[in-house]
This record gives sequence, C-alpha cells and structure tokens, in this order.
Amino acid sequence: MNGILAQLQSQAAWEEFLAHRLMKGRFTWPEFDDADSYVAGGKYLKAAGDFASGLGPGIPRRMSVNKMGTGKKRVVYSFDDDSTRALKLLAHLLYKYDSFFAPNLYSFRRGLRAGDAIFELRMRLGGQPVWAYKLDIHDYFNSISIPILLPILKGVLADDPPLYAFFERMLTDGRAMVDGEIVTCSRGVMAGTPTAPFLADVYLSEVDRHFASKGIVYARYSDDIILFAPDRASLEVCKTELLGFLERYQLEVNPSKEKIYEPGEAFEFLGFKCLGGAVDISEATKLKMKGKIRRAARSLERWRHRKGLDAVYAMKGLIRTFNNKFFDDADPGALSWSRWFFPVINRSDGLREIDRYLQQYIRYLGSGRHAKVNYRLRYPELKALGYRSLVHEYYLYRKASATE
Repeated sequence: MNGILAQLQSQAAWEEFLAHRLMKGRFTWPEFDDADSYVAGGKYLKAAGDFASGLGPGIPRRMSVNKMGTGKKRVVYSFDDDSTRALKLLAHLLYKYDSFFAPNLYSFRRGLRAGDAIFELRMRLGGQPVWAYKLDIHDYFNSISIPILLPILKGVLADDPPLYAFFERMLTDGRAMVDGEIVTCSRGVMAGTPTAPFLADVYLSEVDRHFASKGIVYARYSDDIILFAPDRASLEVCKTELLGFLERYQLEVNPSKEKIYEPGEAFEFLGFKCLGGAVDISEATKLKMKGKIRRAARSLERWRHRKGLDAVYAMKGLIRTFNNKFFDDADPGALSWSRWFFPVINRSDGLREIDRYLQQYIRYLGSGRHAKVNYRLRYPELKALGYRSLVHEYYLYRKASATE
C-alpha cells in the first residue's frame, strides 16, 4: 500500500502507530488497552473506508473553549471519535513530508521541540548585540485561506493525488455543527483537529524558506515568528518583507504581541526570555501563570464556602491542580509545563517567583484573606499538604540530567 489513505486500512500501520505512541509515553496503560482493542477489533475500518471513498470525516463540531491562561475564548473543532482516531494516524503518517519544511520551522515536527529553536537562535546570535522583531498571528489556524493553501498543499502532496483530493474535500466543505445546528462558516484548517498543525506548517512554508535562503536569523513555531538583524535599518527591511507576506496570505498580526527588541534587551520567544547566555521564563509566561493561580484559588475559595468545607480541602485542591499542570507525573509523554521549560532554561529566578506566588495563594486559602498571619503556615506544612517547589524540582532535574 503506497498511498497514505490506503495505509489507514492496514492493521500493521495502526499497530506501528500505537507502538510509536507507547514508546514515546503518549499513552497511559488504560488508554493503550482501549486503543489496542479498537485496532484488534478492526473498528478503524469504517472511518478508513470513508476516507478512501471520498466521504471524509463528516461534519465537525464547532466549540468555544477557554484559552489557556487568559480567560478568553478560542474556537476549536472536533470530529467524531472514529474520524479523530483515523486523522491522528493520518497526521502521524504525514511526517513522510517533513523534508519539505525549512530548518527554521520548529512546530509539530518529529524530533524537534520549542527548546531547539532557542538553542539554535542562541548559537547563531553568538551573544552579539542585535535587533529583533517578534509577532504572533491572530487566530492563525482558523484564519488560513483555503484557496491560498490548496495550491501549496497540492505541490507538497504531488506524489499522492488521492490524499490531496481528500484534503481538498475536507477543507472546502465549510460546514460545522453549532449547538445542534449545521451552519456554514469559514473554518480555516480547523484548530483542534489532528491534521491542523501539519497544514498550518505548510501554509507559511514559503516565508520560512525565504528567510532561510537569505541567511536571516529567523524562527517560526506555528503562529509565533521572530527574526533578527544587525541594525535597525536591516530589521525594518526584514519586518516589511514579513508583513508583506502575511498580508498576501490574508493573515492578521496580533498587535498586543508584536514587539521590537533593541540590542542589549532580553528577547522573549515561546515563553522563554533570553539575554546573552541567560535563559529564563518570560515575563508574559509568569503573568499568565499567576493569572491561572489567582483564578483557581478564588474559584476554590468560593467552592469551599458553598460546600461548608474545611480550608485544607481547598489548599490541597490548589496544590494538586498545579502539581498536575507543572509536572503531570500521570502521563510521562504529556507536554507539561516543566517538560517545556526545564530542558532549556539555565536560570531559576522565574521559577522562584512563581513558587512564591503559589505559596501565597495556598496560604490565602488557609485563612480566606491575604495577611501576614498567613505566614504562620510554614513551608514544611505546605510540603506536608503535597506542595512541590518548582525550583527544587528544577534542580533535581538538572542533577538527574547531569548523571545521564
């Protein structure tokens, strides 16, 4: 079976996919057992047959969900369970086309991570004082123009016409289920669906190759882009070129996340703050995490009062919530907060600041107010409730990494 759609009907392809995810730690054992039973029972054949015959994945559900750390909403799409499973395998098989992308693209690529972008940028900059321009594209996945994307995608998938035809049908459908009603809307590549990251990488591939060919220090992670120049005039030329590309691709810049960095100023990218050889957590990341802590604590305080529970229940709830967010020990393959930051940062100031902020709100839940009396609850007592310090865990990670 040569074409990717044909491979969706192959039990061997499904078993290889499950083995890959298991080896990468992307399954808990109950999840693996469920997926293994699904494949062993041939339950994938219906969706795989629909994909190959032209029926496609059907009509997705359109939802508004909370955007992480902001309290704002974002639009995501999801297909039924069988179609989603098939699209996950399809996304896995699309790594066949990874060589199409420029080396300055870091999002959703096998063997690459956000930290690799930071390492590469630091190496190429060599500690030299430079100018930088960073931007974020507003609602990128859902704003992608399908008429512009399709000719690019046709070139990428030139060796697999049935696969291109599948994407053409899926992307031009335009229907979505909203509150039980079928509506027609502009869906882009449908944020939240398994193949959206690949399509989003394809869409701006010309931009990535343009700056790579010119030797510009540049990096893209999906909708986040940063580039560097030795002087302000050169930076303005690059900025104009980049904005020209985005205008041609009918994309809008998020003005609140657009910034020029001067020489000697720490630049921020992908949640990291870099200055010379120092890499820490960015100011924006700290503010976002503090907002999550504050909102979670206030919600738990209201819940405790409604239920008439002892404060210790709310304190343990806050600790458990952020232990899961920071460390997620239950899922070794999850992209938890510590797994994103610990391998890259070499400073712990940001971690210490977040530690202090979380401790403050754990103590707040103990008394229901912010007051000096809260500090009667000492650090060992916080640990007894299950609290884990980011700084402590970071240095344990560093020590373990040094001995590997």
